Amino acid sequence: MNNLKKAIICTDVENFDIDKTLVNTHIPKAGDVAIFEVLSIGKHKRLQCVGKINRHILPGDTIMATFGTRYATNQLEGYVPDNILEEYHILGQGGVVGQMSSIHQKYELRGPTCLRLIGYAVNEDNKVINTKYLGKQEIAFSGFKPLNTKIILSIGGAMDSGKTTTAAYLSRGLKAAGKKVGYVKLTGTVYTKDKDFVKDCGADFVTDFSDYGFPSTYMCKKESLMNLYQMIINDVSHERPDFVVIEIADGLIQRETNFLLEDKGFMSTIDDVIYSDGSSTGVLSGLNLLSQKGVVPFAVSGLFSAAPLLIKEVEAFTNTPVLQLSDLESVNVLSYLNCIPGDPILNIDTRTIAEAV
Repeated sequence: MNNLKKAIICTDVENFDIDKTLVNTHIPKAGDVAIFEVLSIGKHKRLQCVGKINRHILPGDTIMATFGTRYATNQLEGYVPDNILEEYHILGQGGVVGQMSSIHQKYELRGPTCLRLIGYAVNEDNKVINTKYLGKQEIAFSGFKPLNTKIILSIGGAMDSGKTTTAAYLSRGLKAAGKKVGYVKLTGTVYTKDKDFVKDCGADFVTDFSDYGFPSTYMCKKESLMNLYQMIINDVSHERPDFVVIEIADGLIQRETNFLLEDKGFMSTIDDVIYSDGSSTGVLSGLNLLSQKGVVPFAVSGLFSAAPLLIKEVEAFTNTPVLQLSDLESVNVLSYLNCIPGDPILNIDTRTIAEAV
């Protein structure tokens, strides 16, 4: 099809036919690849295409994308429809399409970008192509982690709290200290901006869920997400990193974030945690929630750390170190960590916020 704009999530979809007869019979699943006509432009004016090229889309354009879900408190919420619709919506710029359920007030007047389903991409057996694990074999979670590699978890209170910036500058500091560093974004919606930023900040290698064909991880079954995590860890182990910084999207009470933090198998692979937030009260609330799960971060950072007054407020109520960007990117960041490659892993301190005052 001439002038087809192919979303980045469909990078590995090469040999395909378009089956238009399935439009009125096939109920889509997350990862199903389809061809759409752009009907009207709303929030999403561009599509991140193969090669990380952000291309403008206009009414009448034809795009290849996948069905998927989206959880973005500052943007929109959407799901894979469980029935056949006359109109679908772009949920994410990386090529996620579904049915919008809600949208942030700042985008209400604009609304979603609307699409018409033309047909599904099918393989030589006339089966709908699905991007999940395309060409790869799913494996079961085992709890394996590479020897001499320490895994640091970057989590936060909400979307846009500073998790990625924290992970990026922490990676930069670890690299300055002479360590080999990898970055993994485990959950979220496909778009390469975050992992590209961490790579630019100095990480030796970066990857995320979309490299395994997941258009997003929202509403994934727990077993599926744990298996994905194991596959990523197995693959990054070949790089023999000293540290792997793993970021989980959204806030502590978001569905996937919450069940990962409460899963003993997942947390047994984590050597240290850093928490980001945008306000002083958010920091204290987040630390309290984490302490209830038996997790005490080695430091806090995020948007609040740009404001000296907010730092003072936090330091008045907890002795957890506050790290600004200059601290994170410094070689001295190693001195804050509980885990150093080659040293014994220290047990996580389970003091509550009240005990830390």
